[in-house]
Amino acid sequence: MSEIFTTLAVFWLCAFVFYVLVHRGLWIFSDVARTMGMFMLEKALGPGIDLVEGRTGSAARAWIMQSALWLMIGGLFTFEGMWLAHEPTALHSLSAWGYDPTADTLAATGKAATAFGGITMALVGCGLHILPNLLGTSLASERNGALVSFLYSGGVFVTLVGSHDPLILGVKVMVVGTGIHVLAMTAVVINQLLTVASRVGSIPMPAWLILLGLMAESFNLIAGISTGAINDGDGQWLMYRLQGSGFFFLSLAGVVLYASSVASGNALWSRTLVGATLLGGLFTLNPFGANHGTLVADLFGIDAGEMGMSSNDTVIVTFLMALASVPVIALSANTMLTMRGGNSSGANPSGAGLVEINFGVMAMIPVFIGSLFVQTDAVSGTDAISGLSWTIEEMSRWAVMVPLSLGSVLALYPSITGRQLASASRARTAFWLMSGAVLLGLMLNLTSSAIDMALLDAGVEDPSSLSHELAVAGSVIFYFAVVAMILHCLNMVSGLFRGDIIGEGTEVASSIEADTYNLASATTVSRILTSGAGMDTVVVPVGESDEKGSATDL
Repeated sequence: MSEIFTTLAVFWLCAFVFYVLVHRGLWIFSDVARTMGMFMLEKALGPGIDLVEGRTGSAARAWIMQSALWLMIGGLFTFEGMWLAHEPTALHSLSAWGYDPTADTLAATGKAATAFGGITMALVGCGLHILPNLLGTSLASERNGALVSFLYSGGVFVTLVGSHDPLILGVKVMVVGTGIHVLAMTAVVINQLLTVASRVGSIPMPAWLILLGLMAESFNLIAGISTGAINDGDGQWLMYRLQGSGFFFLSLAGVVLYASSVASGNALWSRTLVGATLLGGLFTLNPFGANHGTLVADLFGIDAGEMGMSSNDTVIVTFLMALASVPVIALSANTMLTMRGGNSSGANPSGAGLVEINFGVMAMIPVFIGSLFVQTDAVSGTDAISGLSWTIEEMSRWAVMVPLSLGSVLALYPSITGRQLASASRARTAFWLMSGAVLLGLMLNLTSSAIDMALLDAGVEDPSSLSHELAVAGSVIFYFAVVAMILHCLNMVSGLFRGDIIGEGTEVASSIEADTYNLASATTVSRILTSGAGMDTVVVPVGESDEKGSATDL
């Protein structure tokens, strides 16, 4: 049995065991374990826990506000990496201060700030708000959730330092950042599991997406370490893929489906597609991201191995990546149809958040196809289109994951903070700047990379002036994405103080399932269920009459 299949089997087994334990209520065995969990979250921290407030929503608010800040920083470093790629001496004036980064260093820093800081904190923050709402309970510890957000941000900062200088005073900085990350995420997991323990009723499907996505990182570590895959180039690539398929895709899917339903006022269009997204995310390999596992090696302070898959392993991973089209299409279709449902409660379809989500799901399928070609090319060892990998990776991050995670944050912002955004016009301006910069800027960079790759294959040594000009134009245009992140960050911060207060009566509630279904004529059970009805939905018969109407007396 190959190492790839063994690692996948352990990952899937962990997910199955976790599902069975949670579903049957056996994962927390007694009240003693719950009491010890709460002690670890609050009392064990001593006076430090008193530094934060414990009001409802404070944990989610702390995570999403910091996510906006990290997205702004990630966009800035990404832009600088793009600029130094065609003008290496642009920041040489800073060398007098001891700071002389390269394009690769800045690009790696931008990836870390965007993925670990912006996207991850947005998903965790939304999850801290969504899971208690879906389960009919409150978060186990708001104070711990808020305090851990600052610990996690500290870990992201350490990771950014490590991306510049991996070894300081003999200490591997990236390993320290990874340790802080694991510690913070462990606290989040315990907090969410204790929340699940106090649930009322069954666990809705979007809640399973968020819960399994949160646990997927633990399953990935167990599988990679137990099978020894973490020390092998193929295993490092697989762990990178499992992290993308598990935490990022499943958490993103659960958050986006909830946000699109709540913000639009429509019930989820199809619960069957939610199930396909859940199973597909667990049992396939998402091709979004880098085409190597170097990041995994850097985070754990080990040597990066060379990829050299056998023919059987290549067939397995290629098939699983191609099969990932099922959950991707299911998520994209379900989200778009939910936002365009026929039972809208009057929500603004072009409001803040929904337009970003719409942009992300529209870009998801074409970026998925490009990522699939790049990953297949890498695992087969052909490396015929490896020159396009960096731009495709940035597209998956800035055209798909950032709009979806940021859009969900903006859509849930009133529910989390109790206030509206400071300015709706500023939110619209930021959206147009970001969408234009991401689409046009990265497409120009993709064209530039394609020209360079074609010249290299043809054996032409002289660089192309057109390629250079396109790269410069793409970098300049992408800078507007940085401006957009600054506007979004300022809008969210200002909203905490100047945004219109949301009253209790107007606060948006979850509409994952329809509360009532008006039955005006004969229909089928399947049609009622696909309209968003559940087992507790009230079917209301509506009478019809063929009699001629008359004028209404006023």
